[in-house]
Amino acid sequence: MAGDSYNIRFANCEELPLLQDIERAAGELFINTDYPFIATDDPMCYELLYQQYEQGMVWVASDSDNMPVGFAVALPLDGLLHLEEISVHPSHGKRGIGTRLVHAVCEWAKQKGYEAVTLSTFRDVAWNGPFYSRLGFVILTESELSAGLREFREVEASNGLPIKDRVCMRLDL
Repeated sequence: MAGDSYNIRFANCEELPLLQDIERAAGELFINTDYPFIATDDPMCYELLYQQYEQGMVWVASDSDNMPVGFAVALPLDGLLHLEEISVHPSHGKRGIGTRLVHAVCEWAKQKGYEAVTLSTFRDVAWNGPFYSRLGFVILTESELSAGLREFREVEASNGLPIKDRVCMRLDL
């Protein structure tokens, strides 16, 4: 498998700023979509990264030199685990790294007793909604959204994301 040369592990504290760089680079993939503004968005704030790192909820995909090339960040939300962010540096894309990161988060969540993993993403961007659907995530209807997911969508809207183009998804573990 192409992703075999990468290791999925928990992040080290000194790597957190590198993860912001990976997110910036991954954001550039949005330039040729209906959402080019994503390319200039700020990455996840360091404080949230650090908070989730302290809780053991930041994973990295590292290359053969043990340098991070991708990452995932999760947080508890309404008793479930919410996949807040996943990014892979474009120079390491299309090698199964994103899939391996999602699987690592889901396996950890299952071991910790979470019954499901949720996320919010663009419905039609290939490496967003369709990618997660292939991994078994299902789109939630408005009536299926928890209070936390509804609040999460409100924050996304206030940050300028077009909510009509986004979906919340869930994978039962």
